[in-house]
Amino acid sequence: MKSPFTGGEAILQKEMRTMDFRKETFQVVFQYYLCNDTGEQFTDDELDEVNTNQVYNKYREKYGIPFPDEMKTIREQYGLPASKMSEILGLGVNIYRNYEAGEVPSVSNGRLIQMVKDPDEFKKLVELSKNEFTQEELERINKKIKHALERLEDYETVFETYVMLGEKRPNLLNGYKAPNIEKINNMVLFFVEKVKPFKTKLNKLLFYADFLHFKKTYFSISGLTYQAIQKGPVPKNYDWIFDDTMEKKMVTVILKDFGGDYMGEQFVKTDYAVFNEELFTEGELKAMQIVADAFKNDTTNQIVVKSHEEEAWADNVDAFGTIRYDYGFNLKYPVINS
Repeated sequence: MKSPFTGGEAILQKEMRTMDFRKETFQVVFQYYLCNDTGEQFTDDELDEVNTNQVYNKYREKYGIPFPDEMKTIREQYGLPASKMSEILGLGVNIYRNYEAGEVPSVSNGRLIQMVKDPDEFKKLVELSKNEFTQEELERINKKIKHALERLEDYETVFETYVMLGEKRPNLLNGYKAPNIEKINNMVLFFVEKVKPFKTKLNKLLFYADFLHFKKTYFSISGLTYQAIQKGPVPKNYDWIFDDTMEKKMVTVILKDFGGDYMGEQFVKTDYAVFNEELFTEGELKAMQIVADAFKNDTTNQIVVKSHEEEAWADNVDAFGTIRYDYGFNLKYPVINS
């Protein structure tokens, strides 16, 4: 990074600081650039975003306020546009849209939105606001509620058991993102299409993409939870994730004979799988592409060795521990020149 003061070199620094939000103080990993020539500190838009997001995320977590992705998912399960959702909640449409765009709701509004994730609770609110809808609209909404109730038990129980592993709310163990299985499937497909990795390498690509994006934004991409095992960081229950992606005929496995009793599992894209770019933000796609480019030519062993240099793995491997996403601030790889 070039210093805006002298045009000379500036080095990225980080330190623990406190930041205030709504009359409360939160501790954050504050990042800034230090000008080598003058010793002055400065930030850019990217650093301002990650510093601020830390405060917002900690506030949401403390008070049970839903994150933007959660709010959108809640609304979409009932098939409603933002304008109709705001009417049912009793909020102004611009207020609600701002919430989905990232503005932090008040505690009371946030808990109200979180509450209507439960179809039974949402049904009560719909009944209270039924005069604002036509009969046709009410029938359509109630049909969605019925569908949500029917699928709630089998889908959420399986998904939370195998992927979320009890992390039912966004927090530091899933990168402040609730897992979305369609997005996870497509993230797997992205790396399979770009790199054609073996299973062990694919696990590392997912780890590096999630933790790099967290480093840049204080949000993961996938919402997956990672743990440290002998061969490096991996998503918990990664076999279930890969099996699910294969069952949807997005990827398949080719067995490679390496001699002796060892057969490697190389993932390849199926002929008719299509990566859904719309599920990802521009920043998420950029982080994934950086990781794909950085490790494309690495062998599985090489990326494993690099992952063993990461504090995220070294500090947690002895206990096969879950890895907090704030280890992302200490990533050694991929090496990115500012």
